Amino acid sequence: MSDKAVAGVKLSLPIWMEEYAAKHAPTSRKEMLERGWDAVDVIFVTGDAYIDHPSFAMAILHRVLAGAGFRVAILSQPDWRTCEPWRQFGRPRLFFAVSAGNMDSMINHYTANKKVRNDDAYSPGGRIGLRPDRATMPYCHRAREAFPGVPVIAGGVEASLRRLAHYDYWSDTVRKSILLDCKADLVVYGMGETNIVEIAKRLAAGKTTRDLRNLRGVAYSLGASETPPESEWEKLLGTLPLLEAGAAEPFLLAKIPNFEAVCADKMAFVEATREIHHNTNPFNAKALVQYHANQAVVCNPPGHPLAQAEMDRIFGLPYNRRPHPSYSEPIPAHEMIKDSITVMRGCFGGCTFCSITAHQGRIIQSRSEESVLAEMRKLARDPDFRGVISDVGGPTANMYQMRCTRPDVEAKCRRLSCVHPGICKLLGTDHGPLVQLLRKARSEPGIRKILVASGIRMDLAQLDPVYMREMAQHHVGGTLKVAPEAVDPRVLDLMKKPRNVNFEGFADAFKKASAEAGKPKQFLVPYYIASHPGSDLQAMIELALFLKRNGYRPDQVQDFIPAPFDIATCMYHTGIDPMTGKEVQVVKALKDRKKQRALLQFFKPENWFDVRAALLEAGRADLIGKGCDALIPSDPPAEALAAKREKAQRAVTGDHYHAVTNPSKSRGAINPAQSGKGGPDSPKGPAKPKGYRPNRATASRRFKPGKGGNAGPGNSPGRSPKGGDNS
Repeated sequence: MSDKAVAGVKLSLPIWMEEYAAKHAPTSRKEMLERGWDAVDVIFVTGDAYIDHPSFAMAILHRVLAGAGFRVAILSQPDWRTCEPWRQFGRPRLFFAVSAGNMDSMINHYTANKKVRNDDAYSPGGRIGLRPDRATMPYCHRAREAFPGVPVIAGGVEASLRRLAHYDYWSDTVRKSILLDCKADLVVYGMGETNIVEIAKRLAAGKTTRDLRNLRGVAYSLGASETPPESEWEKLLGTLPLLEAGAAEPFLLAKIPNFEAVCADKMAFVEATREIHHNTNPFNAKALVQYHANQAVVCNPPGHPLAQAEMDRIFGLPYNRRPHPSYSEPIPAHEMIKDSITVMRGCFGGCTFCSITAHQGRIIQSRSEESVLAEMRKLARDPDFRGVISDVGGPTANMYQMRCTRPDVEAKCRRLSCVHPGICKLLGTDHGPLVQLLRKARSEPGIRKILVASGIRMDLAQLDPVYMREMAQHHVGGTLKVAPEAVDPRVLDLMKKPRNVNFEGFADAFKKASAEAGKPKQFLVPYYIASHPGSDLQAMIELALFLKRNGYRPDQVQDFIPAPFDIATCMYHTGIDPMTGKEVQVVKALKDRKKQRALLQFFKPENWFDVRAALLEAGRADLIGKGCDALIPSDPPAEALAAKREKAQRAVTGDHYHAVTNPSKSRGAINPAQSGKGGPDSPKGPAKPKGYRPNRATASRRFKPGKGGNAGPGNSPGRSPKGGDNS
């Protein structure tokens, strides 16, 4: 086609993409029929907008299935109040694959104070209300309703972290395994590329879901009729398919405290948490059995880490790196990561408040240098690319190709962190492969700048002055994110983070390297967490003093949120560190959490009243006034008084709290384009989103005099679109 002809035609995709990338999966029956398909093998249901980028699970899983020869349709953010969207493609030949999305839907919806968030980074236009609370459950239920008898396989972060009985922060209860609530045949936990293809192959060969029970990385529930009494649970050893295909020995089996026990007894919850986390190494983990009344839930050992060739194959699939063309609004998560490159997955940090290790595994899985450079060259050919790669990393920026140097020890190790309380002497910490990769990448045509936006692991970085110089000279866009999280040594130990002297050493080294690179104005952006288990007012005051003395003014702070499965969540729920058995002080009341957060941003005038209350309660009135270490002045600034008046006004007119909805009765707002009501072409005009109160006259709860207004029960570590908080 001539250039003139091309100029007169509106192509569905840029020319470079037509050549190097495949089309999106069909998202409607019309698109399916245009492919010439009369049916699909797998319907992938997701709570996120559909973006064909390897930072999004639905894109990776679609591509690996398509690469294996299976037909896949994507059902993105469907109206969960009816099963009709699930029926539009017809009966899937093999199964429904269900995921709440890249984030847990409850963390996606609510802050640490259980307020409704104002936006959803994984939805077009950042709009809220396009997925239900606890999305995995209604999505699975609708799949069952649409086509009874079709296998339902749940996965993703939400299902993974709820595969066994778990503490649920939003209801303040211990909930049973999600398997028993969502009625899925299996939960695939962790990263699911290998399993989803194997499941498809086995079902295509005529196997049933019972024949999938010997797969690693899956959890399933036994029916009451096939579950022996708990007192005779050892009989399961002779009935479960615990011999993995091709394995020489069967999985070992261990029983953890049952659901009824972990609900009633916090020590039983502690024991279960400890046993679960000591069985996360795929080379020595046991299969875990947890009884729920007369049913047993079985969780097989985690899947083995992917070899480099497998990582290269997955990331070398023909992603077009674009949202589906049906979206007319930008999707914030895509805007953030569209020009990023993932080079590895997994994290051996083992931070107790972070779910990355639990989901992606402790063993680092890296791509080859050739694979990464090939993706960069493809990105450079994109006419929309402006020459700046926004990030080269993964859950952490500088763990590329790092792994235990003794495979025989790695196979036996049950250590939860390779870097706490100190860096293991057997851990390979060479930054050489990463430095070489970055140097080669900088020389690629069409690439002007390569930034590193994933969080730097500071204790590792300081081991290599060459890496520090490379970062300061070439890969920092003015600021560098780091996550010291706290300064109090007791809190840092509970987090499994290094002591504050490590951060101070890194800050000095970075300042020196930046000056030597002729960039003295580069600076660090440290991230801290308020209200983590073990943190009290004295710890937060010491942190505030450290920030003032060093000139740090955090613009963003994180409130601890107890995500399911995390070790810190067990501390929050029980008041006990499950790894040591020692008691831990926990802050739960909203007023106390607000004080800790305010101390992190003591310099903001609107926080004056909360900071003053915290200082007086802690007996630190000496920090009020004009002293060198004074955190606030004696008198409230005008901005503090104005903020207090505005807050009082909101208390009687606006919505302060939202009661978390019952997922079985969820009636949240839906995408007007999907519902067919109030869409952009409606005579009444586009429907106005009403958040999570679509059936009320207004989106806000009305104040009821005499009932305390908006009183109610007490921000997660922010999860990045790459699937973690980069801590």
